Amino acid sequence: MSRIVWFDCASGASGDMVLGAVVDLGLPVERLREEVGKLPFGGWRLEARRVDRSGLAATKVDVVVEEQKPAHRHLRHIVAMLDASSLEPGLKERCRSLFRRLAEAEAAVHGTDPEKVHFHEVGAIDSIVDIVGGAFALEWLGASRFVASPLNVGSGTVTMSHGTFPVPPPATARLVAGVPVYGDGEGELLTPTGALLVTAHATEYRSLPPMRIERTGHGAGGRDTKGRPNVLRLVVGEE
Repeated sequence: MSRIVWFDCASGASGDMVLGAVVDLGLPVERLREEVGKLPFGGWRLEARRVDRSGLAATKVDVVVEEQKPAHRHLRHIVAMLDASSLEPGLKERCRSLFRRLAEAEAAVHGTDPEKVHFHEVGAIDSIVDIVGGAFALEWLGASRFVASPLNVGSGTVTMSHGTFPVPPPATARLVAGVPVYGDGEGELLTPTGALLVTAHATEYRSLPPMRIERTGHGAGGRDTKGRPNVLRLVVGEE
């Protein structure tokens, strides 16, 4: 029997929702802080609390940063941070791969080379912590494989450093190429970090696969939307 994890993305996904869902499943916040603390920079802290999302109890994880100015980092800057960290070699390599894939998506959108891409929102400390923490958290689950529902990207527009774009914005659309998606609900529900983490792990997209459920975790998004719990649900079980 092997362990399987199902991402239920009915309300989209984001990096902090992934962290919240795995903490809800039992990952100690101190363990998460300790692992991400192996990165060679400070100026941030990780906070977790229980919240209500449309009547459903969930865990909200926030990365609180002291960084005042937005940092526009290149891929090489983030790779240098990973290289200088004391993360385990396997996790370090997975994180390099995640940021490389993100750079390739941004480069395709802007018609440039991955090495020349400026990470704006995703180059900020909170997004770096979300991605590295998310990669560690999903590894902590000890799953043989991940499956995801079709991804709800949301609807409307989102404003970023380059301007206002329809949902899904260009880089997110690149990250979910070839993956079943749909748009339901107001605003951007699937963020680039959420799209990156889900699509890097899921090998199949479908409704809940046959399993013997062990645990369910709910990671809360920032908004409390009426009539739809704004959570990412992770269902863990034995196939």
